[in-house]
Amino acid sequence: MKYATVKVKGLDVFYRESGAVSRPTFLLLHGFPTASHLFRNLIPMLESHFHVIAPDLIGFGQSAAPNHQDFDYTFANLTDYVDGFLAALQIKQFYLYVFDYGAPIGFNLAVKAPNRILGIVSQNGNVYRSGLGPKWAERQAYWAHPTAALRNQYQAAFAPATIKGQYLGGEQPGSVAPDGYSLDIFYTQAPDYAERQSDLIFDYQNNVSNYPKYQQYLRTYQPELIAAWGKNDPSFIYPGAQAFKRDDSNAEVHLLDGGHFVLESHWQTIGKLILDKWGQR
Repeated sequence: MKYATVKVKGLDVFYRESGAVSRPTFLLLHGFPTASHLFRNLIPMLESHFHVIAPDLIGFGQSAAPNHQDFDYTFANLTDYVDGFLAALQIKQFYLYVFDYGAPIGFNLAVKAPNRILGIVSQNGNVYRSGLGPKWAERQAYWAHPTAALRNQYQAAFAPATIKGQYLGGEQPGSVAPDGYSLDIFYTQAPDYAERQSDLIFDYQNNVSNYPKYQQYLRTYQPELIAAWGKNDPSFIYPGAQAFKRDDSNAEVHLLDGGHFVLESHWQTIGKLILDKWGQR
């Protein structure tokens, strides 16, 4: 495993890298509230078959986190930085693993340049309204009528108990190590963390608006896709996984007995799904 940073438009992007660069690249995109350490168990499974790279998004983990007043914390801008990261590493084609916030970023990349995408794994990475759990109705009300009070209210999403609950919810007792959520909670203590994450919560409405664009990409290009979904996730509910099959005849859906962070408990299962499908190419 290699740990490094690269400059993208003047900002440091931290990333994990493993596997020979001569092999097909697998780009792993994390979501909220985590960073590339999410993939600490999966990368060793993939590194013998792929060139694996997992960046920390700007504002997350070990990457640069400029003040929210000086940086546009939107998913379109985060996509531009991931695109710049790929250019800096001279990566032209790749398999794509998306989770949570990584889904709109990854699908933005796919829509922009479909020929770059070799295949997709969506692990609780939603692109369908049918995959939005009950909490999203409240957030849509916030998006329609934003107030400072509601913005402050949604900062509860960054509370330690909430983060721990995201990891443990829907999982069997004792199946999830404390490593991931403990590090995520540590990162919430960084200056300006709540403000930049609040900007992204508000901007998420643009991802929902883009869902039809992502679905059109699936219908047009029919990428090979694995939807490996924690079926007990209350945030991105499992009908969002099943919906892939409506638009993509090359999609396969696997509903796993876990929650939002099902990779924490089922990384071996998900890794095997990947290797069985693409590992021998």
